[in-house]
Amino acid sequence: MAHVAEWKKEEVNELKGIIDQYDVVGIVDLMNIPAKQLQEMRKNLKGKAVIRMAKKNLIDLALEDCNADKNNIVDLSEHMDGQVAIIATEMNPFKLYKILEDSKTSAPAKPGSIADEDIIVPEGDTGFEPGPFLGELQQVGIPAKIDKGKICVQKETVVVKAGEEVSRQVSATLSRLDINPMEVGIDLKAVYEEEAIYTSDVLAIDEEQTLADVQNAFRNAFNLSVNAAIPTDETISTIITLAYTRAINVGVAGAIMTSETSEPIIGLAQAKMLALASEVADVEGAIDDELAEKLSNVAVAAAPAVEEVVEEEEEEEEEEEDSEETAAAGLGALFG
Repeated sequence: MAHVAEWKKEEVNELKGIIDQYDVVGIVDLMNIPAKQLQEMRKNLKGKAVIRMAKKNLIDLALEDCNADKNNIVDLSEHMDGQVAIIATEMNPFKLYKILEDSKTSAPAKPGSIADEDIIVPEGDTGFEPGPFLGELQQVGIPAKIDKGKICVQKETVVVKAGEEVSRQVSATLSRLDINPMEVGIDLKAVYEEEAIYTSDVLAIDEEQTLADVQNAFRNAFNLSVNAAIPTDETISTIITLAYTRAINVGVAGAIMTSETSEPIIGLAQAKMLALASEVADVEGAIDDELAEKLSNVAVAAAPAVEEVVEEEEEEEEEEEDSEETAAAGLGALFG
């Protein structure tokens, strides 16, 4: 830097100081952010992150000088587009990205700006009384008419497609309709942390989908642990309950009498006896009066009133719904 102006050397040294001080360093684009909004964003980031604007070539020099201590940080130079600035923080890159995205605000579509997505004018009353504005709407391709003394858009219309430039006439029309389709804010291009570069497409995670994936992973891990009998704080009670239930089933199926199995074994034997008796009940003298009475009682108990059956089914459905809601609430509490 022997032939570099002194002020540039000082600028590079200050940039190096910021880069060396923080573990997470990123490149942001401040293009088209009004000064007032930028000041407000800086204020909101105070104590959380430092933003330093500088010329691209000076940031390049600072990154190169810091590359020896922070391997691969020089790769941030590949992501310098627009009005570049350095942002430095101790927050993890994903949290930083979310904060910057949440701080973005809507803004008017200026002439010459490029639409990030389709700009749509909705159907309905514009609030304007009949006049020249009706012609302005029609000139930019918005179908409009007079309805009940007001200018109304007849159907939802795309006035600028994603990737197209906003014309001066469309810009003026959108402004009069109070439609602010553009998004203004600090655009995080890439972030460096522990020798890795994270670009915006990596940082832009779907929080709801991520939570659902974590919940699903938890359920799968829980089931695997229970089925493999791997005890943990979360699965031990379920494993013991499952083992107890299986032991009871084995005892009943094998007619092994214990204090826990005697009652179901006797009940099962009685059920089989009554089933056999019902097969020969039509044969005269095959069963005695006492057994015939038991079979009659069983038949009556097995045929409850239609109303009772409906009520029981409704109660079972309500219990299942309550159980599902409780399980969902439990997972929600577990994952915040």
